[in-house]
Amino acid sequence: MKYAWGGMKLPPWINDAFTAERVPAAMMDRLWAEGWRHFGTEFFRYSVGFQSMRPEWIVPLRIVLADFHESKNQRRVRRKNEDVTWEIRPVSITPEATALFEKHKERFRDNVPDSLEVFLGSAPAQGPCPMLELRASVEDRLFAVSYLSVGHRSASSAYAIFDPIESRRSPGILTMLKEIEWAKGNGMEFCYPGYATPGPGIYEYKTRFSALQGYDWENGEWKDWKEFQKDQMTDGDELL
Repeated sequence: MKYAWGGMKLPPWINDAFTAERVPAAMMDRLWAEGWRHFGTEFFRYSVGFQSMRPEWIVPLRIVLADFHESKNQRRVRRKNEDVTWEIRPVSITPEATALFEKHKERFRDNVPDSLEVFLGSAPAQGPCPMLELRASVEDRLFAVSYLSVGHRSASSAYAIFDPIESRRSPGILTMLKEIEWAKGNGMEFCYPGYATPGPGIYEYKTRFSALQGYDWENGEWKDWKEFQKDQMTDGDELL
Protein backbone atom coordinates (compact mmCIF):
# COMPACT_ATOMS: atom_id res chain seq x y z
CA MET A 1 0.00 0.00 0.00
CA LYS A 2 1.17 3.53 -0.78
CA TYR A 3 0.77 6.38 1.66
CA ALA A 4 0.96 10.15 1.67
CA TRP A 5 1.62 12.74 4.34
CA GLY A 6 0.39 16.27 3.75
CA GLY A 7 0.33 15.69 -0.01
CA MET A 8 3.83 14.14 -0.06
CA LYS A 9 3.86 10.69 -1.61
CA LEU A 10 5.56 7.92 0.36
CA PRO A 11 6.73 4.53 -0.92
CA PRO A 12 5.71 1.07 0.29
CA TRP A 13 6.94 0.46 3.84
CA ILE A 14 10.25 -1.44 3.81
CA ASN A 15 12.48 -1.94 6.84
CA ASP A 16 14.86 -4.90 6.46
CA ALA A 17 18.14 -5.89 8.09
CA PHE A 18 20.59 -8.77 8.38
CA THR A 19 24.16 -9.43 9.53
CA ALA A 20 26.95 -10.94 7.41
CA GLU A 21 30.66 -11.32 8.18
CA ARG A 22 31.74 -11.87 4.56
CA VAL A 23 29.93 -11.16 1.28
CA PRO A 24 31.28 -11.98 -2.21
CA ALA A 25 31.97 -8.99 -4.48
CA ALA A 26 29.26 -9.86 -7.01
CA MET A 27 26.72 -10.23 -4.19
CA MET A 28 27.66 -6.78 -2.87
CA ASP A 29 26.80 -5.42 -6.33
CA ARG A 30 23.42 -7.13 -6.16
CA LEU A 31 22.64 -5.91 -2.65
CA TRP A 32 23.44 -2.29 -3.52
CA ALA A 33 21.29 -2.65 -6.66
CA GLU A 34 18.36 -3.68 -4.41
CA GLY A 35 18.66 -0.68 -2.10
CA TRP A 36 20.81 -2.18 0.65
CA ARG A 37 23.61 -0.41 2.54
CA HIS A 38 25.89 -1.63 5.30
CA PHE A 39 27.64 -0.26 8.36
CA GLY A 40 30.28 -2.85 9.14
CA THR A 41 28.62 -6.26 9.17
CA GLU A 42 25.13 -4.78 9.65
CA PHE A 43 23.15 -4.59 6.38
CA PHE A 44 19.95 -2.57 6.16
CA ARG A 45 17.47 -0.91 3.85
CA TYR A 46 14.45 1.22 4.66
CA SER A 47 12.06 3.25 2.57
CA VAL A 48 10.75 5.80 5.10
CA GLY A 49 12.68 7.86 7.62
CA PHE A 50 11.61 10.51 10.12
CA GLN A 51 12.86 14.08 10.47
CA SER A 52 11.39 16.07 13.37
CA MET A 53 8.62 13.44 13.63
CA ARG A 54 7.69 13.92 9.97
CA PRO A 55 7.97 10.91 7.64
CA GLU A 56 10.08 11.33 4.53
CA TRP A 57 10.78 9.20 1.49
CA ILE A 58 14.27 7.63 1.65
CA VAL A 59 15.67 7.04 -1.83
CA PRO A 60 18.84 5.01 -2.47
CA LEU A 61 21.04 6.75 -5.04
CA ARG A 62 23.49 5.59 -7.66
CA ILE A 63 25.55 7.26 -10.37
CA VAL A 64 25.95 5.67 -13.80
CA LEU A 65 29.67 6.25 -14.19
CA ALA A 66 29.82 5.98 -17.98
CA ASP A 67 27.42 8.94 -18.24
CA PHE A 68 28.82 11.08 -15.44
CA HIS A 69 30.13 14.58 -16.18
CA GLU A 70 31.17 17.19 -13.65
CA SER A 71 29.08 20.35 -13.40
CA LYS A 72 30.51 23.85 -13.51
CA ASN A 73 30.22 24.12 -9.74
CA GLN A 74 31.93 20.74 -9.19
CA ARG A 75 34.83 21.80 -11.42
CA ARG A 76 35.05 24.94 -9.31
CA VAL A 77 35.30 22.81 -6.16
CA ARG A 78 38.17 20.87 -7.74
CA ARG A 79 40.04 24.06 -8.60
CA LYS A 80 39.52 25.36 -5.07
CA ASN A 81 41.22 22.21 -3.77
CA GLU A 82 44.21 21.97 -6.08
CA ASP A 83 46.48 22.15 -3.04
CA VAL A 84 45.00 18.95 -1.56
CA THR A 85 47.13 15.81 -1.32
CA TRP A 86 45.24 12.51 -1.58
CA GLU A 87 46.10 9.11 -0.16
CA ILE A 88 43.99 6.06 -0.98
CA ARG A 89 44.63 3.00 1.14
CA PRO A 90 42.89 0.05 2.85
CA VAL A 91 40.60 1.10 5.68
CA SER A 92 41.77 1.39 9.27
CA ILE A 93 40.48 3.26 12.31
CA THR A 94 43.46 5.34 13.40
CA PRO A 95 43.78 7.86 16.25
CA GLU A 96 44.13 10.57 13.60
CA ALA A 97 40.84 9.62 11.95
CA THR A 98 39.13 9.28 15.33
CA ALA A 99 40.25 12.80 16.29
CA LEU A 100 38.91 14.10 12.98
CA PHE A 101 35.60 12.33 13.61
CA GLU A 102 35.27 14.11 16.96
CA LYS A 103 35.54 17.44 15.15
CA HIS A 104 33.16 16.28 12.42
CA LYS A 105 30.37 15.33 14.82
CA GLU A 106 30.33 18.85 16.28
CA ARG A 107 28.32 19.78 13.16
CA PHE A 108 25.31 17.80 14.40
CA ARG A 109 22.61 18.96 16.80
CA ASP A 110 20.29 15.96 16.37
CA ASN A 111 21.19 12.30 15.95
CA VAL A 112 24.81 12.97 16.89
CA PRO A 113 26.90 9.94 15.80
CA ASP A 114 28.78 8.10 18.55
CA SER A 115 31.91 6.81 16.85
CA LEU A 116 33.46 5.73 13.56
CA GLU A 117 32.84 2.13 14.57
CA VAL A 118 29.10 2.74 14.22
CA PHE A 119 29.60 3.24 10.47
CA LEU A 120 32.62 1.04 9.77
CA GLY A 121 32.27 -1.76 12.29
CA SER A 122 34.86 -2.67 14.91
CA ALA A 123 37.14 -4.43 12.38
CA PRO A 124 36.41 -2.94 8.93
CA ALA A 125 39.54 -4.42 7.34
CA GLN A 126 38.11 -7.92 7.93
CA GLY A 127 34.97 -7.48 5.87
CA PRO A 128 32.25 -7.98 4.88
CA CYS A 129 33.85 -6.57 1.71
CA PRO A 130 37.03 -4.65 0.82
CA MET A 131 36.94 -1.04 1.97
CA LEU A 132 39.17 1.90 1.13
CA GLU A 133 39.75 5.21 2.83
CA LEU A 134 40.31 8.30 0.71
CA ARG A 135 42.31 10.77 2.80
CA ALA A 136 42.53 14.47 1.93
CA SER A 137 45.32 16.56 3.48
CA VAL A 138 46.72 20.06 3.17
CA GLU A 139 50.28 20.67 4.33
CA ASP A 140 50.30 17.22 5.99
CA ARG A 141 47.15 18.04 7.98
CA LEU A 142 44.31 15.57 7.48
CA PHE A 143 41.00 17.41 7.00
CA ALA A 144 38.69 14.88 5.30
CA VAL A 145 38.32 11.13 4.91
CA SER A 146 35.71 9.16 3.00
CA TYR A 147 35.20 5.41 3.29
CA LEU A 148 34.37 3.47 0.14
CA SER A 149 33.14 -0.14 0.01
CA VAL A 150 34.20 -2.04 -3.11
CA GLY A 151 32.30 -4.74 -4.97
CA HIS A 152 32.90 -6.37 -8.36
CA ARG A 153 31.44 -3.70 -10.66
CA SER A 154 30.20 -1.20 -8.09
CA ALA A 155 31.46 0.89 -5.20
CA SER A 156 29.44 2.40 -2.36
CA SER A 157 30.22 5.32 -0.08
CA ALA A 158 29.91 4.18 3.53
CA TYR A 159 30.64 7.44 5.35
CA ALA A 160 32.66 10.65 5.11
CA ILE A 161 34.08 12.95 7.78
CA PHE A 162 35.73 16.35 7.67
CA ASP A 163 36.99 19.19 9.83
CA PRO A 164 34.23 21.87 9.95
CA ILE A 165 36.94 24.53 9.75
CA GLU A 166 37.42 23.48 6.13
CA SER A 167 33.75 23.77 5.15
CA ARG A 168 34.65 26.43 2.57
CA ARG A 169 36.36 23.68 0.57
CA SER A 170 32.98 21.87 0.13
CA PRO A 171 34.49 18.62 1.46
CA GLY A 172 31.27 16.60 0.97
CA ILE A 173 31.30 17.34 -2.74
CA LEU A 174 35.08 16.98 -2.94
CA THR A 175 35.15 13.49 -1.43
CA MET A 176 32.25 12.35 -3.62
CA LEU A 177 34.14 13.53 -6.70
CA LYS A 178 37.19 11.58 -5.58
CA GLU A 179 35.12 8.44 -4.99
CA ILE A 180 33.60 8.76 -8.45
CA GLU A 181 37.03 9.33 -9.96
CA TRP A 182 38.42 6.23 -8.27
CA ALA A 183 35.44 4.04 -9.19
CA LYS A 184 35.44 5.18 -12.81
CA GLY A 185 39.19 4.75 -13.10
CA ASN A 186 38.94 1.19 -11.77
CA GLY A 187 36.33 0.05 -14.28
CA MET A 188 33.28 0.23 -12.05
CA GLU A 189 29.80 0.59 -13.56
CA PHE A 190 28.06 2.29 -10.65
CA CYS A 191 28.95 4.39 -7.62
CA TYR A 192 26.41 4.49 -4.80
CA PRO A 193 26.60 7.73 -2.75
CA GLY A 194 24.02 6.68 -0.15
CA TYR A 195 20.48 7.95 0.37
CA ALA A 196 18.62 11.21 -0.19
CA THR A 197 15.03 12.47 -0.09
CA PRO A 198 13.01 13.88 -3.01
CA GLY A 199 12.71 17.26 -1.30
CA PRO A 200 15.19 19.53 0.51
CA GLY A 201 17.41 17.91 3.15
CA ILE A 202 20.93 17.62 4.50
CA TYR A 203 21.89 15.27 1.67
CA GLU A 204 20.52 17.46 -1.08
CA TYR A 205 24.05 18.11 -2.38
CA LYS A 206 24.20 14.46 -3.48
CA THR A 207 21.31 15.03 -5.89
CA ARG A 208 23.29 17.65 -7.84
CA PHE A 209 25.50 15.06 -9.53
CA SER A 210 24.87 14.10 -13.13
CA ALA A 211 23.85 10.61 -14.29
CA LEU A 212 22.04 10.15 -10.96
CA GLN A 213 19.37 7.50 -10.45
CA GLY A 214 17.00 6.81 -7.57
CA TYR A 215 15.63 3.43 -6.51
CA ASP A 216 11.88 2.96 -6.81
CA TRP A 217 10.81 0.80 -3.86
CA GLU A 218 7.48 0.01 -5.45
CA ASN A 219 8.77 -1.86 -8.49
CA GLY A 220 12.47 -2.39 -7.71
CA GLU A 221 13.65 -0.27 -10.63
CA TRP A 222 16.14 2.56 -10.91
CA LYS A 223 14.83 5.84 -12.31
CA ASP A 224 16.39 9.10 -13.36
CA TRP A 225 16.44 11.29 -10.24
CA LYS A 226 14.28 13.98 -11.82
CA GLU A 227 11.42 11.49 -12.05
CA PHE A 228 11.29 11.44 -8.26
CA GLN A 229 11.03 15.21 -8.17
CA LYS A 230 8.04 15.02 -10.50
CA ASP A 231 6.42 12.05 -8.82
CA GLN A 232 6.65 13.00 -5.13
CA MET A 233 3.21 14.66 -4.96
CA THR A 234 0.02 12.61 -4.92
CA ASP A 235 -3.65 13.12 -4.21
CA GLY A 236 -5.08 9.63 -4.38
CA ASP A 237 -3.27 7.60 -1.73
CA GLU A 238 -4.15 6.87 1.86
CA LEU A 239 -3.09 9.66 4.22
CA LEU A 240 -1.01 9.03 7.32
